[in-house]
This record gives sequence, structure tokens and C-alpha cells, in this order.
Amino acid sequence: MQVYEDHQLDNASLLLYKDEYNHRMRVDDYRGNIAKIISFLNELSSNHKKIEKMIIKSRGEHVEEFLKNGYVLEAIVSGYFTGDPAYLVSKFFTNERRNSLFWKKEDEVLGSILHLNKKNVEHKCEKRIKRADKSDANSLAKLYQQVFSVYPVPLHKAEYIKKAIDDGTIFLYIEDNGEIISSASAEINIHYHNAELTDCATLPQHRKGGYMKHLLSGLEAQLKAEHIYCAYTIARALSYGMNAAFYQLGYEYQGRLANNCYIFDKMEDMNVWVKDLSKKQ
Repeated sequence: MQVYEDHQLDNASLLLYKDEYNHRMRVDDYRGNIAKIISFLNELSSNHKKIEKMIIKSRGEHVEEFLKNGYVLEAIVSGYFTGDPAYLVSKFFTNERRNSLFWKKEDEVLGSILHLNKKNVEHKCEKRIKRADKSDANSLAKLYQQVFSVYPVPLHKAEYIKKAIDDGTIFLYIEDNGEIISSASAEINIHYHNAELTDCATLPQHRKGGYMKHLLSGLEAQLKAEHIYCAYTIARALSYGMNAAFYQLGYEYQGRLANNCYIFDKMEDMNVWVKDLSKKQ
């Protein structure tokens, strides 16, 4: 079960994303007395034994206070708060959740990617890129069912995709013979003027076509048209292809989230990549 909860405390408030499926909680927004917020989160985590990780999108002036209370800085999203950075600080409640089994391998993957040449998409996509509406939800859900055996959110359900579209998420996709073969989305935060590029999926038999870079470039164009310039993504750290795609499109590596969520086939570490769309590439 994944739900947002708005908590009003004495001298503080916070927006909490409770994610029981991934055994974590995430504070997406907060204001007020930091000590009160930290105390509330400590009590909340102790009362939810299945919660193994707490993640907070911290402002820069509060990072030190979180670190003093057992949090660790895992990543940064430059420009997240209407131009100001968000610092992703986390607290772990089990040894298993804290310790990654693949960290060295992921460092090797990242190291090889950082030696690649950056390049923009130079040729036009051979297939038409379309923006999804709710009538495409069933076809999109079918794609995600085929690509991911597990995923952090229920993308295999058409109703979830319909709600995401209603909430402003942009899905772009490419078809082949009437079947959706590749798709990606931009989940827009209107309040803070940022967007997470996510839900990237291509059927295995079509992965040589370079479709994902075209979809991501298309999403960037949509975001710039809506005056949103902070674009970021959280990609599987073991995936050479996805990390390479974002790097070559000009995204900057800004950290790694240990044992962040269930995706693909297991609990995985996730790399954070960020791009300032206001800059000429």
C-alpha cells in the first residue's frame, strides 16, 4: 500500500509518503521546527516495524541537523526546490537494508559510463512518438507487465496509469504494428517546478532501436514548454543501458540510494541523475 499523509504537528508539518510495498517512508515536503519533525519520524518508525528506511528531501540548511540524528546523505537533486537543491538524506533501520550486495559492481558500471562521449540525439526517430491519454492506459499497462516482473509502483494496473495522467504525468510512447514497444514518463511537481523522468521501458526485442533517448528528449521538450527546468531520474544502478542513456543526454550523476526499492527482479540500489534544462546542451 502506498499513500500520502499530511501530518500537522505542534510548530511543524510534513507530507509523508508511506510505501509499505518497499518497506520505506519518504518525506517529500516539510516546514517548521526540525527537532519536532525528527522526533515525530523517530516515533513513527519505531511503531512501524516493517519500515526499514526513511528518506527525507532536505533543504540545505537542515542537512547538518539530520546528519546529527543518524541520517546519511545519499544524493542531491540540484534545482529541485524551484532552483534550490534537495538533499536526499536517509536513515536505515536494519543492517540488511543498509548494506548493498552490488555496490562495487555498480561503481564499475558507473565508472565505465563516465568515460563515454556525451551526445545529443542527432537523428529523427524512425517511428512516431505519441503522447498518451487515458485510452492508452491498458496498452501501457501491458508493456510494463512484460518488461518488469516487479516495480516500485503498480504500473501494471491501467487504473493507476489513468490516475497518473489525470494528476499531470506525461507519458510518451512508440508503437510498432499497433503495439506499444517503448514508453517513458515525466512526473511533474507543479509546486516546486521539477519533474522526475521515470517508467522507462522497452520490449527486449526492440532495445537496439535507440527509442528511449528519443522518448527522453521528447519529454524534455514537453517540460521546457511548460517552463520546468529541473529534470531528474532515479535509475537502476546495475543497468548499464539506462545510466548510459541519461549520461549521454547530459545528465549529471549526483549520488546513489542504497536498497531503495523493489524493481526489475529484486531490491535494488538506484543512481540519481539530474539535468538543468535551462542550459544549452
